[in-house]
Amino acid sequence: MSASAQPYGSPSWREVRRYLNEHRHQLARGTDRLYPDLAKVGSTHLLTREAWTLAHPVELHRVTLRWVSQPPDPVVTGRELEARSVLPPGIPTYAQAMEALDKPRLFENRTCYRLLDAAWPEMSFTRGHYFDGLNVGETVAHEFAASKLLQETGLPFRRLVADPTNLLSRVALPAISMLTLRHDSHTGAMTFVLHWRDPARVAHGGGLYQVMPVGVFQPSEETAHAETADFDLWKCVVREYAEEFLGRSEVYGGAFDYETWPVYRELTDARESGRLRSLVLGMGVDPLTFATDILAVTVIEASTFDAVFGDVTASNEEGHVVGAKGIPFDDDSVSRYVQHEPMQAAGAAVIELAWKHRQTLIS
Repeated sequence: MSASAQPYGSPSWREVRRYLNEHRHQLARGTDRLYPDLAKVGSTHLLTREAWTLAHPVELHRVTLRWVSQPPDPVVTGRELEARSVLPPGIPTYAQAMEALDKPRLFENRTCYRLLDAAWPEMSFTRGHYFDGLNVGETVAHEFAASKLLQETGLPFRRLVADPTNLLSRVALPAISMLTLRHDSHTGAMTFVLHWRDPARVAHGGGLYQVMPVGVFQPSEETAHAETADFDLWKCVVREYAEEFLGRSEVYGGAFDYETWPVYRELTDARESGRLRSLVLGMGVDPLTFATDILAVTVIEASTFDAVFGDVTASNEEGHVVGAKGIPFDDDSVSRYVQHEPMQAAGAAVIELAWKHRQTLIS
């Protein structure tokens, strides 16, 4: 039997994958109902914990990161017997299935920082790899999509992770979901841009809107030096600004120096002078894929935003920009993108939280 063969009458792996990418928003809302006892972020379906919820935003650069050299092994890896029904015959992991049958443009098993615990303002990490998260997250999403197509209720692999917010049950590789607000201090007006993630280019979140920038917390290069030097949330955020707003390549080189990099210097100087604020609002887990996101917002004075970013690029390696000229940050836009548009759960959550804390953000 070929790798893509399936029992007669059942959808193929590719067909389920296509259905998953075309219906991620609806499927996420469906998986939300599987966790009635878990807390959600505001009115969204992003799962969270009381310890992850912040009464007041915390400055991003004041979050303390701790390294754990001997971490516990994850309980679920995506190689369990229960995952086999989701995978094509003869292929042992979901990442390998994607490699063989549905490889997006950006698809590398990069080193990432694995989150073990978050107790604000401290977060604990160890080493992980991108496919470790994918092998669980996309498997549970695929299993749920297949159950909808086949009108089945059994979800044996998903049941292995009883609580998706238990960070030790799997490899959790957090992304920083950063809403960027351009603030005109003269008029008080704020605007933002969004990102539409192209399913042909990305392995996760394809077909959905998301805030900008967003990036998995990881070193810039596959070297021991970069893993140590880049263990810094702000450095990750600045790289994502360069990539998503300015269209910069993700290739940085082993001898990369942040202190002499103009984009890093401009944004860091703006932060230190009060023309820019980056704040953490909380954290959450997507109910469909278990993707874990640090929810954050950056408020940039309009003149600084224009000087650093100029005309925001219309597209980048992960999709295209929505509202490059600026979407008004007002009640109508917040309601539209939180409640009505196909937004990633983390994106909807960070927009809603930023609106809740909007007076604090500009004080």
